[in-house]
Amino acid sequence: MSAITHSAQLAPGVSREAANRRLVELLRIGAVGFGVFLSGFVIREPAPYELYMAGLIGVWALFGLRLSRYIVPLIVLLIAFNIGGLISMSQLADLGDIPLYLAVSLFLAFTAIFYAAVVERQATLLPVIFGGWLLAALLTAMAGILGYFNAFPGAEIFTRYGRASGVFEDPNVFGPFLTLPAIWLLYRILTGGVRAMLLAALPFIIITLGVFLSFSRGAWGLYIFSAALLTLTLFIANRRGTARLRILIMSGGAILLAGLSLIVALQIPQVAELFSERAQLVQSYDGARLGRFARFGIGFMMAVEHPMGIGPLEFGQMLGEDTHNIWLKALMDYSWLGFAAYLTLVIWTLAAGFRILFRQRYWQPYLICAYVVLIGHVALGTVIDTDHWRHFYLLLGLVWGMIALEARYGRAAASPLPSVRTICTVAAGRGRSGGS
Repeated sequence: MSAITHSAQLAPGVSREAANRRLVELLRIGAVGFGVFLSGFVIREPAPYELYMAGLIGVWALFGLRLSRYIVPLIVLLIAFNIGGLISMSQLADLGDIPLYLAVSLFLAFTAIFYAAVVERQATLLPVIFGGWLLAALLTAMAGILGYFNAFPGAEIFTRYGRASGVFEDPNVFGPFLTLPAIWLLYRILTGGVRAMLLAALPFIIITLGVFLSFSRGAWGLYIFSAALLTLTLFIANRRGTARLRILIMSGGAILLAGLSLIVALQIPQVAELFSERAQLVQSYDGARLGRFARFGIGFMMAVEHPMGIGPLEFGQMLGEDTHNIWLKALMDYSWLGFAAYLTLVIWTLAAGFRILFRQRYWQPYLICAYVVLIGHVALGTVIDTDHWRHFYLLLGLVWGMIALEARYGRAAASPLPSVRTICTVAAGRGRSGGS
């Protein structure tokens, strides 16, 4: 009788303990999702994202953030990149705001490492991260659309240079930020059922219109390239003829849906006029005597003569415009060491991601979407300076987190078609054990 009574007394305590663990887990998941959500609101700097993520990373570091050996290459190369920035800074006599600039670079590197670590530890964070990004994209896209059409007094705050910028300082960052959520929705349209397609259709139109109204040629190219690469990847990944036929039909439907939305938008004179101007491949500031392309040549010649760089942000001071090229940016602002680290990181990330891209895992849909958009950002970096783009470091961390997941749990998920529950259990359970 006493044993039964004792068990009965323990049961409520066990339930409370389980409830507390569940609450802590929900807080952890919600904290990461909210951080990703804040990345879509950068109308002033420092943005709420920086302040929040600095606190979140600090708290997580104190209470369980573990860095495994599988993300060591990411850590080492990002540190080397930032050391290159310090080397370049040493070339300047007057530092000004340069230390703050490099501090932001280091902070963003920490965010990439943080996302990689938490995704490796708990694969079930991926839907939360993508959900937070999607919600932020919807809100900032709607703000940009309303601002562009001056839908209410003061709405112009969501535009720059007559272009939609949402809750961003620059339309050229606003458009690329929207690309991953758009590709995620396109993935659901191409692979989901009728219900999934209907649920994704309206957000897809809103985000696509947001990208279009940014009038960023880079964002347009990134969007189209990522969508085409997603379709090709899914076509290769699905070997059944019926699946491939469905992908082709649904991709045609998605193109038609996006095309009709843009045709309607082009009926508005102000949209059509700005589109005809921005659709030109080469703008006046690209091909001028000291335009963007001329500065590329000047910059690369300078890089040969200055292996230690010329100092962060110095290029823009000398020639009136910044590099608009991430490779040149790395050489000028982060020295040859930073350039070598960045180039190695890009090649390593794309090679390691491609190696696991077609493995059927719980995280494969997220990996495919993040990977194709990351490739697009790497290509975009040749004409736009992607340094200090918060969402680029988020993409980098997501891909490395899934690379680490595959390395850590590959054997446990060795069956060709592991169930979602099995992979989630293995990922969450072993992740809590920590260590490498």
